[in-house]
Amino acid sequence: MVYSSFSERPKHLDPARSYSSNEAVFTGQVYEPPLQYHFLKRPYQLEPLAAASMPEAVFYDVAGEVVGADAAPGEVAYTEYVVRIRHGVRYQPHPALAKTAAGEYRYHRLSAGDLEAVHKLSDFEHTGSREASAADFVFQIKRLGLPRLHSPIRALMEEHIVGLSEFVEEAQAVMAEHDDSEGAFWDLRALDLSGVEVVDRYTYKIRIQGVYPQFKYWLAMPFFAPIPWEAEAFYNQPGMAERNLSLDWYPIGTGAFMLSENNPNLRMVLERNPNFHGETYPTQGAPGDREAGLLVDAGKELPLADRAVYSLEKENIPYWNKFLQGYYDTSGVASDSFDQAVQFNAQGEANLTPEMEGRGIQLLTATTTSIWYLGFNMLDPVVGGDSTRSQLLRRAISIALDFEEYISIFANGRGVVAQSPLPPGIFGYEEGDFNPYVFREEQGRILRRPLEEARALLAEAGYAGGRDAETGEPLILYYDTMASGPDDKARLNWMRKQFAKLDIELVIRATDYNRFQEKMRKGTAQLFMWGWNGDYPDPENFYFLLHGPNSKADGAGENAANYRNPAFDALFQRMKNMENGPERQAVINEMNAILREEAPWVFGFHPKAFSLYHAWYHNVKPNLMANNTLKYKRVDAALREQKRIEWNPPVLWPIYLLGLVLVLALLPGFFEQRRRERRRGR
Repeated sequence: MVYSSFSERPKHLDPARSYSSNEAVFTGQVYEPPLQYHFLKRPYQLEPLAAASMPEAVFYDVAGEVVGADAAPGEVAYTEYVVRIRHGVRYQPHPALAKTAAGEYRYHRLSAGDLEAVHKLSDFEHTGSREASAADFVFQIKRLGLPRLHSPIRALMEEHIVGLSEFVEEAQAVMAEHDDSEGAFWDLRALDLSGVEVVDRYTYKIRIQGVYPQFKYWLAMPFFAPIPWEAEAFYNQPGMAERNLSLDWYPIGTGAFMLSENNPNLRMVLERNPNFHGETYPTQGAPGDREAGLLVDAGKELPLADRAVYSLEKENIPYWNKFLQGYYDTSGVASDSFDQAVQFNAQGEANLTPEMEGRGIQLLTATTTSIWYLGFNMLDPVVGGDSTRSQLLRRAISIALDFEEYISIFANGRGVVAQSPLPPGIFGYEEGDFNPYVFREEQGRILRRPLEEARALLAEAGYAGGRDAETGEPLILYYDTMASGPDDKARLNWMRKQFAKLDIELVIRATDYNRFQEKMRKGTAQLFMWGWNGDYPDPENFYFLLHGPNSKADGAGENAANYRNPAFDALFQRMKNMENGPERQAVINEMNAILREEAPWVFGFHPKAFSLYHAWYHNVKPNLMANNTLKYKRVDAALREQKRIEWNPPVLWPIYLLGLVLVLALLPGFFEQRRRERRRGR
């Protein structure tokens, strides 16, 4: 059994909607897309998962004739991926698939009375299963275009999957005639999607506009995992939503694990899927993996653990103490406990403290393929738009926000200041390259430009001294955030101080997660802090965050800043299909030049991940792309129990103290009884 935690309940576990890292902890174990990343090999390598083999890519010209793989991108009208899935891939036991002896679905026509005693999925007495088919993969792709689901990748996929835009329009028209709301089921199988075709039970095709080599990476994400139509029919019955019976709460998949318990106020539990088709631990890895003990389990059946329990932990200190007591197998290193866990040597290398080493705890570090940035809503009349005034304001703020200080104070130095959207380890990132509008080179060092330059830019923008030259009013900006807990107070104060350096008043507008997400979707936030974890190891996956058609407000995409620049968009379209090489690097450099000048983001930092794990927790290796690695983890439960007993000896003194108090309380009565007996004996 694996013991871990979560700090906030995932909002979406539906593979069409889920796109957050805290959700991937669960969706990655439950759903099985066609492909996955090899657990050990580096550079990252895709391999079949639900697919029987790697998809075949066939290229066609405008006349529908097959052209070679070496054809120029301009000669290719579309690419067709042929996906063959494995036989015998079965869904987890689930009430949606339960049938009667007559072959009818037990729970597809539930009445209000049938649901009176139902409060959770396990309240249904019967479950069923069936084999996943190619039609299920196609059904899920159609779900990406279903308007009411608001899939975060719908806009992007409309650009690539042939016929998806038309499918979305037709779905909107059809659903307008139906009840397009939670609790209403309309069978998507009846609606045609021209670019996706079921060939036979185990084969389907996806047709892509032109050449889009990154599409294979999307096939390794839960967005493209199979979903049975029966799940939609089951969950969309009246009365289900108010009981939290939905794919967002109870997913259904073919993966190694299934979510057996979802109690957001206590814990979430993943258990081995009894219908799992089987998979074995890798027999090959990267250089050094064998020496590191990462191939000890080579060839063993997966998953190596039967159960994983995730407990709710809202505060860092209780979580850290439970980790030290052996009640959690792994832990990050929060600022509160950093000095207790990590120390730096003279060379600046991170090592464990003697206390941690004495417990057999091990440290793992990695610069993540992610970025945190401060975004400007480009739809906002003050900080947004393409006017010189707003551009100068954004660049002044970019200089003033000292993210080197932020990393030092709040991350204990665990981060690399960002110079563009690209993190280290992704093609296009160049060591030593820097943003000349924010930094300067001096004696071989990259230094932040002085605050005086930021103030000069602010004055040039018409806000000298933090006041609008046209109105004389103080410049007030609004920072939208979902950070509101005690641990966030210092960060918010730091943010206010950064703007105060320019005499700008920053008003914090803190809301809950749902309200914040709604503001982002509608484009009503002004300034915000946002993060992105790379989905796949390609620069396209970072620059699409600033691609105009991917605007969050206009296209339901991931361009949270709602940035649009025709020149940048044209370069993006050119870059995304290119092979890695000098030509692609040159285009990326042009894109960076535009972003640095217009500053739709304050490029923040790329975090460095420090994680700790106990000696009983095995097969630990950073995999920044894969989200389905739980199945590889092995736990020595006997060693864990031994250490728990050793580290948590019973505290007996309260019992002894209580006993003494009881004795002292009884003594007066005892002596009084003895005196009475003596008097009677005289």
